[in-house]
Amino acid sequence: HCLSARAVCQREIDGDRGSGYSWKITLLRNYWKSKIKQEWLSGKYSNIPSQNSLPEKSMYPMDADTWGEILEAELER
Repeated sequence: HCLSARAVCQREIDGDRGSGYSWKITLLRNYWKSKIKQEWLSGKYSNIPSQNSLPEKSMYPMDADTWGEILEAELER
């Protein structure tokens, strides 16, 4: 699970590890973020007609850099 989360959230996980968090805490802090971020990056929500059509678990608190990655992926599609 740690490696799959790091594949999507490398910057976040490396930052947590650099701040001294254990792997367990780092995984707990980033697991769901990595799942949601991967869905956004893969284009799962690319053709949603409105915000009301988004599934309930499609959002997670993410920083501006993460949303920038998602928007760049959308522009490339």
